[in-house]
Amino acid sequence: MTARLVLLVTSPRLPVGLLTAEAWDLVRAHPVLAGAESGLAAVVRSAGGSVTIASGTDALLDAAGADGTAVWLAGPTGDEAFARELGLRLTREPGRAELELMYGSWDPPGARLIDAVTVMDRLMSPGGDPWKRQQTHATLAQFLLEECYEAYDAIEAGDLGALREELGDVLLQVVLHARMAEELPEDERWSVDDVAGDLVAKLIRRNPHVFAGAAVAGVDEIIENWEQIKRAEKSRDSAVDGIALAQPALALAAKIMQRAERAGIEVPLPQAEDDLGAALLAIVADARSRGLDAEAALRRTALSYAESVRAAEAGSARPTEAG
Repeated sequence: MTARLVLLVTSPRLPVGLLTAEAWDLVRAHPVLAGAESGLAAVVRSAGGSVTIASGTDALLDAAGADGTAVWLAGPTGDEAFARELGLRLTREPGRAELELMYGSWDPPGARLIDAVTVMDRLMSPGGDPWKRQQTHATLAQFLLEECYEAYDAIEAGDLGALREELGDVLLQVVLHARMAEELPEDERWSVDDVAGDLVAKLIRRNPHVFAGAAVAGVDEIIENWEQIKRAEKSRDSAVDGIALAQPALALAAKIMQRAERAGIEVPLPQAEDDLGAALLAIVADARSRGLDAEAALRRTALSYAESVRAAEAGSARPTEAG
């Protein structure tokens, strides 16, 4: 028989001790070695296992003997350098032992969000980033808008790689604002877990067709249910309460009209005549009636005009021919 060496890798983002049954059977039955002390090493010992702190490949090979089994309990980063060294040695010494990689636990979806929160906490704690520690929700507001606009630009450009990066910048703003809120007075403070918890509760409440078995005929009914639940939650006095007033004017006008339409309220448009604002409002209303997005249309035309400006600039910069 050949010795068996098992590199046991676990997720550092899960509670220590949360291992598969196969992994627990392994660490209880065979000698376990690790490069450093850890919470998982302590848990294995408390469960009756034996963990020895060691370095280098010799200790692991000696623990396995000629035909036994020994386990290397990888650290939070996976101990890639050790695994590479061990693999190269076994390549040079064929028949010495068989190397096996076992996952004792895996990162759940969204696990890297924990890393984002951890890094932000380090940046916002004493000894972290002085600039971030000086900010307020108000001073950061412009950056939140800018990052959202940059994500929008990536979507418009169809650049999914850029969208991934820009969504990371939007997420940065979320975790930064949440970390700042932890510094508020005790009766006002909240954390990123509160933000996520509120979101989860909202999604469950507003999607009863998924979480509560509510019957729906189609997407239109799903949207109507969402709006009804939202109105009941917000207890607003007006159909136009809660609209984001900071959004661009054309988008704001379209949103107000949409809310009024859903509420079944008909209000005549102001007379355009010489009033530019009223004329623009009429254009937005006409666009909505034709299923068009006035904000997007103006954006496309403005960008096209910008390209014409660049072309004109390039033309005027050409050197004149000598006469």
